[in-house]
Amino acid sequence: MRAFRKLLQDQISGDLRSLPMRVRRLVSPERRLARARNIDDLRTLARSSVPRTVFDFIDGAANDELALLRNRQGFRDIQVYPRSFVDVSTIDLSTDVLGTRISMPILGAPTGLSGLAHADGEVGIARAVHAAGSIYTLSSMASYSIEELAREAPGPKWFQLYLWKDLGFVRELLVRARESGYLAVVVTADVARAGRRERDQRNGFSIPPRVTVRSLLGGVRHPGWSTSFVRHERFVIATMPANAGSSKVVDLAEFNKSQFDASVTWERLEWLREQWTGPIVVKGLMHPDDALRATRIGANAIGVSNHGGRQLDDAPSSISMLPAVVDAVSDSAEIFLDSGIRRGSDVLKALASGARACLVGRPLLYGLAVAGEPGVARALSILSEELETAMALAGANSVDVLNASYLVR
Repeated sequence: MRAFRKLLQDQISGDLRSLPMRVRRLVSPERRLARARNIDDLRTLARSSVPRTVFDFIDGAANDELALLRNRQGFRDIQVYPRSFVDVSTIDLSTDVLGTRISMPILGAPTGLSGLAHADGEVGIARAVHAAGSIYTLSSMASYSIEELAREAPGPKWFQLYLWKDLGFVRELLVRARESGYLAVVVTADVARAGRRERDQRNGFSIPPRVTVRSLLGGVRHPGWSTSFVRHERFVIATMPANAGSSKVVDLAEFNKSQFDASVTWERLEWLREQWTGPIVVKGLMHPDDALRATRIGANAIGVSNHGGRQLDDAPSSISMLPAVVDAVSDSAEIFLDSGIRRGSDVLKALASGARACLVGRPLLYGLAVAGEPGVARALSILSEELETAMALAGANSVDVLNASYLVR
């Protein structure tokens, strides 16, 4: 690792010094962000900002990536009625989630190892989300620890939790989250085992990145990312204990296999309810019967999600399953949706289908990869501006009025 950093440092320093100042300004992250008109633009910029291995980790999904495509198609298949003669001079995007007032119905989803995309990592995402007036969710596989994020990004935060095999360690994470002021726990339910993410397998993805000819070439081709690598090593799972593999090179699929517990049943959720006195969100449920059982155990909210297509490739889109889950449990729990959000109008469709808010992951990571915290802020502004425009054209001046009558299915 030390030799890898030295090689990159020597090459990067020479490459950047050889560029005229005028060219350096043209390729600056700020200039690149200004060209992004939508989330797909940010995705294109992200692809050229980081090595292929890192982009594929962010962008990829399971197997043939059909669930990823299905998530997008699910939103495209829903249309919105344009309505007229409604006073939309002011649009109110604010709402309440689990007792916290937020300025827009877009939450920062938990995304593991965000420090791979940019050294700002989870702190940069959280700061941008807080500046936009919303809530950020820290992954238990984050590049920054529970305490670091609380210190560096004060603001409303939730903590995402896997029910690892080591219940003592899970209990320790809950205590740390409580002491650091996290408001809710988001338990991910759809990881009996990790999905087969074939892009990562082909790339030999590992934590930290292995030193190979390909990784060296990737670093030289992406000097901005490599400079960040040299200066700020954020390529570890900061929440893991030292003996969990975070301090050595490990294959991510093998790490997940060793940590995830395929024997987890509903009794484990009951155990979690006893350990955590605050709100619990159960994320990754698609079937209404599962959502109903979770609320009966004590879940305060359900996250309808197919894990961004990264788990079961044959799963339906999240948006297609949302109405059935809403019908089953909306009287007893708040409903959130994630997976497939790429436009502000997607958020409108989710809210009109019964979601209280949407958790957004990849769009924020694309922005992070391009420019760190300012890139995340750009992604959030794109989505909020698109949502406001879509609501105005649909004749909805508040998220509170949105319902199925605004949609054509």
